[in-house]
Amino acid sequence: RVARRHGFRVLLHEKPFAGINGSGKHCNWSISTDTGVLLFSPGKTTAENLRFATFIVETLMAVYRHNGLLKASIVSATNAHRLGGNEAPPAIISSFLGSYVSQLLDKIEESGERLEVKGEKQEREIDIPQIPDLIVDNTDRNRTSPFAFTGNRFEFRAPGSSANCASAMIALNSAVAEALQHFKQRVDEIEAKGVGRMEAVVTVLRQDIKTCRPVRFDGNGYSEEWVAEARRRGLDAETSAPVVIEHYLDPSSVKMFESMKVMTAKELAARNEVKWEMYVKTVQIEARVLGDLAMNHIIPVSTHYQSQLIKNVQGMKDVFPSERSQRLSARNMKLIEEIAERTEAIERLVEELTEARRVANRIESIHERAIAYHDTVCPKMHAIRNEADHLEMIVEDGLWTLPKYRELLFIR
Repeated sequence: RVARRHGFRVLLHEKPFAGINGSGKHCNWSISTDTGVLLFSPGKTTAENLRFATFIVETLMAVYRHNGLLKASIVSATNAHRLGGNEAPPAIISSFLGSYVSQLLDKIEESGERLEVKGEKQEREIDIPQIPDLIVDNTDRNRTSPFAFTGNRFEFRAPGSSANCASAMIALNSAVAEALQHFKQRVDEIEAKGVGRMEAVVTVLRQDIKTCRPVRFDGNGYSEEWVAEARRRGLDAETSAPVVIEHYLDPSSVKMFESMKVMTAKELAARNEVKWEMYVKTVQIEARVLGDLAMNHIIPVSTHYQSQLIKNVQGMKDVFPSERSQRLSARNMKLIEEIAERTEAIERLVEELTEARRVANRIESIHERAIAYHDTVCPKMHAIRNEADHLEMIVEDGLWTLPKYRELLFIR
């Protein structure tokens, strides 16, 4: 309603325009106690900073262990267009911490026996300094990170604009709860052997800092080098939405959701059926609309413009001598040929697109059908769109029945 008052229209599609920033939601997520103590805020004492480091690290452990699941919680047919494009985070869930937090974790990990705890009775002394107040200014500079620490919270930047954020939050909350529970169990086991509480915490924390290191990344998430590096680190780099959704049914995911009493295996399977069906329906609708636009708008308009060019070339032959008319008509001849080739390609691709849909629709399993739509239908759509984009650039504006990009984006 607000948009309409200002002459705009709201689009919830994550990526309506290629090459232009898409639209998503950022979940600003933090943890506090029931007495208001913010657990992602560094303190002024050793114990407070150790607590801060513990909750940071266990959140990273959750992201590391359930890397694929977190991506499954935000993936969709439309959000898949956005991830990794322009301003959007890449389709690899990593975490940016900033130099101050990273240095703190590195110091805890590398300190070994030199780690000391100051002021704790019956404990060794741990030298964990107070974190500077500049932390907020040094943690949110990497806008390519899908899960960034932003001062006193994490920001999950991957959900799409059409998404209900509850899906991502259910997965994240459950994963962190599991990580914290596992952390406490191991601390208790070490304490049971006669080791002091603080020493036990530091021992487990040091192990987890090493374990979750692969998910920490402060570099350019858009680079091809990061994709290769992420795979080397064991992070999920899959881009097929139907395949990514499978992570809900990973044994580790099912165990986590059931142990946290969030969802059962049957409930997860049922939700996945819905997710795959939504993917198929979305791509199916887009494919049908694209085929209609191509056959009833793009090809007729392009051939109509081509006919005008042909008449122009023929007229030039009537007016000018052969060699001169050939030279003056050279550009139009190239356009005539290009239009003919591209319209022929579109017509052929639309037939192939229709057949690919028919074949996919005969697949009984909704899971396999969704994969078929991704692998066989989507590539045909991209190919059609590529041909149409080129025609849009050469067909005369007055004839083109659809809004052109520049008209949609820049002309009132």
